[in-house]
Amino acid sequence: MPTFAAVDIGANSVRLKVARLARRRMSTLHEDREVVRLGESVFRAGMLSPDAMARTVKVLHRFRKAVDHYGDVRVRVTATSALRDAHNSQAFIEWVRVRTGWEIEIISGVEEARLIHLGIVTNVRVNKWPMLLVDLGGGSCELTISNHGHIKETVSVPVGAVRLTQEFVRHDPPAEYELKSLRAFVGEKLQRVARNIVKAAPATVIATSGTAAALAGGRERFVKAREVLELADELAEMPYDERIQLPGIGTRRGEIIVAGAAVYAEIVQRCKLRGYRYSDLGLRDGVLAAMAAELEVGAPAKQLAADRKDAVSAMMQRYAVDAEQAEHVRDLTLQLFSGLKTVHRLPAEYSDWLAAAALLHELGAYVNRTGWHRHAWYIIAHSELLGYTPVQRQMIAAITRYLGAALPSGNDKLLKLLPAEERENIRKAVALLRLARALNQGRRRAVEQIVASVRDGRVLLSITHRRGITAELELWAMKKERGYFRAVFGRELEAAVS
Repeated sequence: MPTFAAVDIGANSVRLKVARLARRRMSTLHEDREVVRLGESVFRAGMLSPDAMARTVKVLHRFRKAVDHYGDVRVRVTATSALRDAHNSQAFIEWVRVRTGWEIEIISGVEEARLIHLGIVTNVRVNKWPMLLVDLGGGSCELTISNHGHIKETVSVPVGAVRLTQEFVRHDPPAEYELKSLRAFVGEKLQRVARNIVKAAPATVIATSGTAAALAGGRERFVKAREVLELADELAEMPYDERIQLPGIGTRRGEIIVAGAAVYAEIVQRCKLRGYRYSDLGLRDGVLAAMAAELEVGAPAKQLAADRKDAVSAMMQRYAVDAEQAEHVRDLTLQLFSGLKTVHRLPAEYSDWLAAAALLHELGAYVNRTGWHRHAWYIIAHSELLGYTPVQRQMIAAITRYLGAALPSGNDKLLKLLPAEERENIRKAVALLRLARALNQGRRRAVEQIVASVRDGRVLLSITHRRGITAELELWAMKKERGYFRAVFGRELEAAVS
């Protein structure tokens, strides 16, 4: 029974959730949360303050001890807006690495929204679609429109509760001009996405994180738009000592709740919402679901596959990829992957990464047909390919990079950017995709099926071609790949047409 730990380093608080996977379901073992205000100085000066870093590292060290209590645990540590915006993020990352041994992954606002969506749709039964997800944190607000589990649009808006408090609120309670400036800023930032939300007409609205919880009185329930508007006005008139007496609003939340409530008031008004349903799920639950999905477990795996498919399809459309050709190369690649398992011995997840590389390998031609493989590498490596981690995107990009004249070598700078344990696997994946492309000469789709077998140390490909089209050109191109195939797998490659 694998055990997972998700650590969410936000601008306002850090959270930990440890869960064990049993019978295809997550069972929570431990949770912890503490307000550290890591982003407090970031929104004023663009830097993480030494005190905020020290507070956060102390809490993360405590989290590490709690995780170690459960033995062999798979840990993923994500950081959001504070580290995205801070100029000295790397110093903090190094400090955490030294103190805890953990590697921090700074995720984009869009990836943050996708992970929250993953956590919701794999844990909550949604009866009415479309759905709008709202996650208001300390530095940003993520708004996601989803229909039957497929993300249609997601936007990260810089209107977090800590950020807005630092920028606009100087008095307690806030002065009238401060509130007007704050609301005007939020309204301007929400303007475009609000139009799209109104057009989508979400039948279900789910809100997560601290401000949503506070406005719901600290319990999971449906909060009407009228309640949000009234409470936002009341909170704006209350001094701090009165605000913290309300249910769901503690001492630290009381410092930023006026700004947070103002954001929700603007959202329900501008997006014409009836209200929202508060859920205590959040980014950490999405991270746990993503880790479970990597083990191909139940609903998380299905949702992750859908997210990846949607992301690859969107990129193909954006860069005008010929889908029919790309899908044919993908199919040939996967036939080779399946038929040559005893030869390549690649981890099972490489079938997904190879499929993505096959579908996307020609997108570089959108930039320039000369050096298309270099352009493909750059676009994929620097893309927001949802559903894939930064390392996985780099590996998919690397596979596409070596489809031209250049072949991966031990001294290649690009390969050295990848984890050492994956470099030889990338060479194998490149060999399979190069072979699949060779079997689609002239973009004729002449080869329909490949059956691979291993005899006396040789690899034999039995090729079935389409009626009326010979495969002589493909056999010629395949022979040109024999040398690299031999260098990678240590076997001779032969082919016959059946």
